[in-house]
Amino acid sequence: MPNIIAMVGSALAAIAETAYIGQLGVPALAGMALVFPLLMLQQMFSGGAMGGGIASLVSRALGAGNTARAEALVVHALGIAVVAGLVTTVVMLTLSDAVFGLLGGRGEPLAQAVAYAHVAFLGSTGVWLLNTLSAVLRATGNMLVPSAVLIAVGLTQVALAGVFGLGAGPIPRLGMPGIAMGQVLAYAGGTAVLAWYLAAGKARIRLRLRGIPWQPGLARDLLQLGAKACASPVQTIGTMMILTWLVARSGPQALAGFGIGTRLEYLLVPLAFSFGAASVPLIGMAIGAGQVARARQVGWTAAGMAGLLLGSAGLVLAIVPQLWTDHFTHDPAVLAAADTYFHWAGPFYALYGAGLSLYSSAIAANRVGGQVLAGTLRLLLVAGGGAALVAAQAPAWSIFALVALGMAAYGTASILLVRYTPWEPAARPAPA
Repeated sequence: MPNIIAMVGSALAAIAETAYIGQLGVPALAGMALVFPLLMLQQMFSGGAMGGGIASLVSRALGAGNTARAEALVVHALGIAVVAGLVTTVVMLTLSDAVFGLLGGRGEPLAQAVAYAHVAFLGSTGVWLLNTLSAVLRATGNMLVPSAVLIAVGLTQVALAGVFGLGAGPIPRLGMPGIAMGQVLAYAGGTAVLAWYLAAGKARIRLRLRGIPWQPGLARDLLQLGAKACASPVQTIGTMMILTWLVARSGPQALAGFGIGTRLEYLLVPLAFSFGAASVPLIGMAIGAGQVARARQVGWTAAGMAGLLLGSAGLVLAIVPQLWTDHFTHDPAVLAAADTYFHWAGPFYALYGAGLSLYSSAIAANRVGGQVLAGTLRLLLVAGGGAALVAAQAPAWSIFALVALGMAAYGTASILLVRYTPWEPAARPAPA
């Protein structure tokens, strides 16, 4: 429940930010559709993949009674987060024009995308550090504090994005760069709060930057599990990039409508993650204590709850998409494209949500291979189907049908692969 409540804060930020961008016009909405896959990739890397790997290793160490190893893992995870954030900033400031151009961005939408990205990705280190510190606290079973901080970050982002993006009082209207600035400042503040909380010794483990030498073995463990987990987000964003390129061929209205639809996924993916993240410390500690049957029961329970939540939302929006789409634009062509997207994709959100939750559970068990295969299946379906649709000069609705097919395939494969993959560890870790 704390995770779900925290996602409400993220939802408010996503809705408000998209609403602000809608006031800047259709080119800005289309530009945001170009940036969105990379923003989501950063969140999935830092929060889902590496964050899940951190929570898995820390919780397993705690389950085995090895608190010293858990605290050392935290220091190494923060070092990795700083490097990853700096690399993300350099890459995006250097290559954003080329990347968005490859996605089909042209003219004013491309300019709007670049303007947003050049500010948003300046704060990449803050995003990585906030998600890393949140993962550490979740690994101890503390969901309340990171959730409260994420709510505060979301509300702060809403306020600052409105002030800087649309202007208020003496502050001028900065447009897309101003909206991005709200995210950068909010995440920096959240990082400072969580770092203080851990350093002050208020959690089950303490952040100790001194007295813990660099241990290549710990860094290797984190990077190995994190790298395997990162394969799935790469596949997910690769799929979204292919779909974005396909939709962009139908014009800026179709692209803007697709962006409104995928913006909901920015909300739904964290909601599924809220159940998956809750399963990680329970599964990690259970496996660390040798209770594999309990670990699997936790994974299935989380997947069922995530599927029920996302499936309910998807069915409602498949029937009444206006509950979401009318908040962002009044352009008839954009609304028609967004409505068509939900008619096709909405019924399959349940399978998609279950698969996303099982992804986190598989990270906790260090059995990510099956989820990578499920993501590969979805990517191949979209790539092959997209090539066929381009050759046939198919309309935009057929691309949205392809989205639905990919979600169904991903969720079904995830469920089957977890069902038939053993979670027993090769050897139990030694106690402290």
